[in-house]
Amino acid sequence: MASSNFVDYVKIFCRSGKGGAGSHHYLRSLISPHGGPDGGDGGRGAHVILKGNQQLWTLLHLKYTKHIHAENGGNGGKNLMTGAQGKDIFIEVPLGTVVKDAETGNVEFEITEHGQETIIMKGGRGGLGNDHFKSSTNQAPSYAQPGEEGKEAWKILELKLLADVGLVGFPNAGKSTLLSVVSSARPEIADYPFTTLKPNLGIVKYYEDKSFIMADIPGIIEGASEGKGLGLRFLRHIERNSILLFMVPADSNDIKKDYKILATELKRYNPELMDKSRILAITKCDLADEELMKEMKKELPRGIPHVFISSITGFGIKNLKDLIWKKLNESLL
Repeated sequence: MASSNFVDYVKIFCRSGKGGAGSHHYLRSLISPHGGPDGGDGGRGAHVILKGNQQLWTLLHLKYTKHIHAENGGNGGKNLMTGAQGKDIFIEVPLGTVVKDAETGNVEFEITEHGQETIIMKGGRGGLGNDHFKSSTNQAPSYAQPGEEGKEAWKILELKLLADVGLVGFPNAGKSTLLSVVSSARPEIADYPFTTLKPNLGIVKYYEDKSFIMADIPGIIEGASEGKGLGLRFLRHIERNSILLFMVPADSNDIKKDYKILATELKRYNPELMDKSRILAITKCDLADEELMKEMKKELPRGIPHVFISSITGFGIKNLKDLIWKKLNESLL
């Protein structure tokens, strides 16, 4: 999809339907010219409901839908007839959509499963008809309840991509190239910073019917957690990944230092990211021979599994997939 078609943030105004008014009707007929109350209840106002759809990957369809107004409930009628219920509005969103209150910024809920339905704005209740208020001392009540007002508020919808593996690295670390090699995704690839301006997802086939989802986000730069570059806008997508695959090219002046900068930016953004499984991939190893890779191993950060790869020649790609699959299964235990 074109970069302009990926939307992961929208702000919308939602208003649920007002409940219908209860009726204060009295039974009138030839047989019973002075009958009792027979006013029906008002119908419920329509809800505004979010529904998860695994076929969606963007909030683009909501970008220009700023106001969502649900239908009011119908008024109650005679003969105890209940008013029509307002038709609920369903808003389909990608899995990983987070709903926040626009005023407070508080997270209200997340949509994580296909078909999951959650009411974002509840419709007003219909008012009770006068039949409910008759008693031995008041057999002809003239009172019926009005319908309950609907609710309204601005909501923020943010998308956090659901992927098994998140690629973390500086611009031009080879993230997009790797994704294009191991999956059918076709991200834009070029030899200049910030080629990737939107997250890309790819399904990586393993053995037989096994597979996992890999996400490539725009490159992180030092200071991304403070809003520099493009990193801050997309760092939230890493929060949903099971594994973080750090990628540093073999021609880096200091692999250990680069890894530390990347890890520090993630920690500053969200310290909980450091609890995720991590793998370090040294990319572009078609530029290095075996002796050089042996020397580089001595300078790698300790305590994190590593693998040398080249997306151009395919060197180490199988080892990388094996390591990722092993880590994914460890995280499920």
